[in-house]
Amino acid sequence: MERAKETAEETADDGEGLRCLVTGATGYIGGRLVPELLAAGHRVRCLARTPEKLRDYPWTAEVEVVRGDVTDPESLAEAMRDIDVAYYLVHALGTGSGFEETDRRAARIFGEQARAAGVGRIVYLGGLTPGDVPEEELSPHLRSRAEVGRILLDSGVPTTVLRAAVIIGSGSASFEMLRYLTERLPVMVTPSWVSTRIQPIGVRDVLRYLVGSARMPRDVHRTFDIGGPDVLTYRVMMERYAEVGRLRKRLILPVPMLTPRLSSHWIGLVTPVPRSIARPLAESLKYEVVCREHDIAEYVPDGPGRPFPFDKALGLALQRVREAKVTTRWSSASLPGAPSDPLPTDPDWAGGSLYEDVRERGVDAPPAALWRVVEGIGGDNGWYSFPLAWAVRGWLDRAMGGVGLRRGRRDADRLRVGDSLDFWRVEEIEPGRLLRLRAEMRVPGLAWLEMSVEERDGGHSHYRQRALFHPRGLLGHAYWWSVSPFHAIVFGGMARNIARAASRTPGSVRSRAETVSVRPRPRPRPREQN
Repeated sequence: MERAKETAEETADDGEGLRCLVTGATGYIGGRLVPELLAAGHRVRCLARTPEKLRDYPWTAEVEVVRGDVTDPESLAEAMRDIDVAYYLVHALGTGSGFEETDRRAARIFGEQARAAGVGRIVYLGGLTPGDVPEEELSPHLRSRAEVGRILLDSGVPTTVLRAAVIIGSGSASFEMLRYLTERLPVMVTPSWVSTRIQPIGVRDVLRYLVGSARMPRDVHRTFDIGGPDVLTYRVMMERYAEVGRLRKRLILPVPMLTPRLSSHWIGLVTPVPRSIARPLAESLKYEVVCREHDIAEYVPDGPGRPFPFDKALGLALQRVREAKVTTRWSSASLPGAPSDPLPTDPDWAGGSLYEDVRERGVDAPPAALWRVVEGIGGDNGWYSFPLAWAVRGWLDRAMGGVGLRRGRRDADRLRVGDSLDFWRVEEIEPGRLLRLRAEMRVPGLAWLEMSVEERDGGHSHYRQRALFHPRGLLGHAYWWSVSPFHAIVFGGMARNIARAASRTPGSVRSRAETVSVRPRPRPRPREQN
């Protein structure tokens, strides 16, 4: 406690709080850390490749958002200007075989720019590694996390590296794996790693340690292991989940021959976590990851009952899920490799073939009623047409390594820019008027789905639904023409049922005539360069 008092005195600021840079603010931890830093009195700047994705967060008006990338030295140098503490919360997990090199390069650039800018401290959240396994023998995921921490420690900037194992919090990838495996499988044939010891930690304690690390003395330059008070096997974690979630006792049968590769397919089949993320997580679970020290408490004191026991952290996460108060999810950050091209109607669109399916209907319901249906689409509410067709498309996407339909929604009623929505992501939302989704499923091209609401005389509404597809190569054209015969059922049924759902509100009668327009659009003519 005496050391904590010295820390507070040594890092006293000008009364306006420290100036903090948060990378990964659209991600699971970053999106939760920002409001915690603000609540602690700090000033926050967020670095984002697509700042628009932060537009609808409740804290956006209180922070500075700058465009940039951790692999771009120029944008990073500008973001580091006048910063006291820089949080490094990004990684290239799931981007393919070259992710280690991407992580390595990004960490080096981050450290170099932090040193050049005179940043007072770097704070990095990494992964807990086993003490008895050489780094070169670790899984690529854990090996990369360890290497990034070492690079930042070698940057010449005072650095705090927090190393955590499984993070338990509503919406985290680890929690979603645990949740869906336990809830959906009363009898489980499991890989041998369910018997490996793990020291999980609640997300609230992770955030508390991250915020507290900002005020560490300048001479503190090291790693800290962070974990909860319980050391459990994954099997016991599933059994405890069943108890806390009031489920029947689960029958768990470990099978040694289930390799991490095979178990990642199993995880991908049962949970919303795609195989590209499930595999590195499964590979990491075969190692015993238990904290070897708890020195962090010297600088960030633990209050009574903290860190939370596993059951407490689990109960809080489940309560958040049941109350639909999940602020960020593992899928909040863009899927690695997801398309980022402009919508074909945007000024930056460079031309090319474009297919379009347009459905329009007059709706005998007020615009507010129609908008509630539009904004509530997806997740448990479904897509209002031919559920089997949507399910099959989701299964095919999972089989090809995509995300499928199981990501669901962050919030049952409200959407914001950047939200994942099954195999779509919210690209634009104008409350009461427009919802535009960008496809993140595996398709040979780029795809969007746009739904808009307009007011008509007499308290009626007009619903317009537009699906767009920009094919990539001959395969893309073949894909569009192979699925186009089903559009009348899928998209036509979707428009009719959305209108029907809106018309069920008091005072509404029924939807009116539908207008259909299905056509390829010509390549736009190049703009003149002045």
